[in-house]
Amino acid sequence: MKDKEEHAGWSPVTVTSVEPIGEGLRVCLDLVDFLAEDEGVLTGSTGHGYVLALAETRESAAYPPRPFRVNCGAVHQYVRQGERTIYLSEIRPGMPLIVNSPRGERQVAVGRVKMERRPLLRIVAQRDDEEVSVVMQASESVHLWGGEAQAKPVLELAAGDQLLYWADQPGRHLGERTVGEIIEL
Repeated sequence: MKDKEEHAGWSPVTVTSVEPIGEGLRVCLDLVDFLAEDEGVLTGSTGHGYVLALAETRESAAYPPRPFRVNCGAVHQYVRQGERTIYLSEIRPGMPLIVNSPRGERQVAVGRVKMERRPLLRIVAQRDDEEVSVVMQASESVHLWGGEAQAKPVLELAAGDQLLYWADQPGRHLGERTVGEIIEL
């Protein structure tokens, strides 16, 4: 893992809304290694910032733990990979993927990409003038990293809850940061 000092981008953000938006394609990434409870993938709908979608390390009434899987949300979203981003729809088996945690990051290869039509939630959060949004599957197996250094089930998120997010600047072209007037909503 890289030293925690390199993660100056982590900040708390406050959830302002959680709304069901119907069905869409969600992406699960099955990795070739087990992940810890605080590890996952940084994902988001815009380049303003990304939340930490955690590996499915928790048991629920409907699902056994799958510590190799990260349910990353809707197919349109960015996945932060160092200074670049890629769309979830671009990830393929065999690709190296940066796995993140508040402790640092490491690289793990993708074993399988699984897309399925599922009910989705749009989660919007804000810090000062920055708005971050993410679209996640509405499922009891999906957790984001909370501002209190614990997993937050997306089905229990409500306005006022805190998440940890990685702040970034909007404006990407083919995954690279661009300069100019960029408006992302």
